[in-house]
Formats: sequence, C-alpha cells, structure tokens
Amino acid sequence: MAYTVNKLAKMSGVSIRTLRFYDQIGLLKPAYHGDNGYRFYEEEQLLMLQQILFFRELGFELKKIQEILERSDFDRIAALHSHKKVLKKDAERIKSLIETIDKTVKHLKGEKSMQDQDMYFGFSKEKQAEYEMQLIERFGDNMKKTLEESHKKTKGWSKVDWENSKQEYDEFCKELMKLMENGFRPSSVEVQEIMPKHLKWLKKFWTPTQEAYAGLGELYTEPGFQKFYEPYHPKLAHFLADSMKVFSEAAL
Repeated sequence: MAYTVNKLAKMSGVSIRTLRFYDQIGLLKPAYHGDNGYRFYEEEQLLMLQQILFFRELGFELKKIQEILERSDFDRIAALHSHKKVLKKDAERIKSLIETIDKTVKHLKGEKSMQDQDMYFGFSKEKQAEYEMQLIERFGDNMKKTLEESHKKTKGWSKVDWENSKQEYDEFCKELMKLMENGFRPSSVEVQEIMPKHLKWLKKFWTPTQEAYAGLGELYTEPGFQKFYEPYHPKLAHFLADSMKVFSEAAL
C-alpha cells in the first residue's frame, strides 16, 4: 500500500515539513511521485522512517543516521535488536519514575510514609552530568565555575519560576523559527534584533563570554541538544548556532 506524505505524517506523527526535509537531504526519499507530483511512500520507506525515528530517539544526529543507513552492511534486524536493548534499559528507568510517582501520591495522601531519598528514585542524574561534562570539556575549568554559579542561581527556583523560564524560551524559539522560515539569514537585522532576548534568558543561569556564547551555539547542534529544537524545525539548532556566532562577534 502506498501513502501520500499527508497520510504518512498522520500515521507516523512526523510533520509534513520534516518529511519533505528528509526528502531534500536524501535521508528518506519517496518510493515514487504521482502524476500530480505527490510523494508516495511504500513499505520500504515506512520501515526506513521507523529506523530514523529509533535512531533519533536514541540521540543520533541526522547526518550520522544517514551514514549508518547507507552502509552496505546495514542489517535492519540487528539494528532493531540493538534498539530494543537500549529501550528496555530506558523502560526500566521510566518504570522507576512511575513507581516514584505512585509512592509520592500515597505519601501525600497519608496512606504510606516515604523516605526522603525515595523522592528522587529513577531520575537520571547521569544525563544531566553528561551535558555538563560536555560543556566543561569544551570550555575548561571556567565552565565548571559557571555551572556552579548556575546551580546557585536556580537553587531556590519554584516550579512557577521554571515554567516561566520555559515559556520565555519557547516564545523565543518560535519567533526565531518564523524568521528562518520567512527566509531571513542569521546575519540579518531582523534576526539579530531578537538575539538579545536569547542572551537575556541565558543570563538567568550564567553570563557567557564571547567565546563561550558562540561555543554554546556549536554545542546546540550536537545530538543531545539538537533533539530539543527539532520539534520547532529540523534546521533550527544550526540556524540558532549561526545566529549566536554573528551576535557574539557584533555585540559581546
């Protein structure tokens, strides 16, 4: 059975824009184009998209995924077994988080007491530590001090503080995405006029130097960070990184 790009988007949860982008970069080509110019996808492409989604879920960047899928020795079944192994490990962590939620609810209802340390069972300190280590490796001991400063600044934050910060950054990302989609370049006046919003938001956590700000932009394009920006647009992380580089050279 063949699916149009609209039907595949609805079935897979991948946006039409992203599917078209995958076609443009050669990551996922349709099986054929109809007389009306529509893209049509068959089982082979559906399985390929599934692999792409698995690899994205595991933090791989698109370029690396393309390299893997284009290998002559790529084994789809072996890849699925590998995905399963990693996801089972992650499922165990999620199960632990669900157990923590249940215990906390019972504790708050007065049905069962809970040890203080149990409130944090299942949370991945390793992932946060991994991101921080990447920053320290890139920028050295000064970044270590910066992260300590950030921890101090946010130590007393309430849930509302975190939600407000999240909303502020979400609004910035959407504004930047619109400019990108309208054809403005990172160096354009329109883009550079909104970059102070990004710096202002960032200063809630730490105050970067020119080098650190541009370097942070480069870090945004790496798998663990890039994945955050993909729901906005597949190219947003790179667009933001380029915009930060221009802004750092002109304003910092």
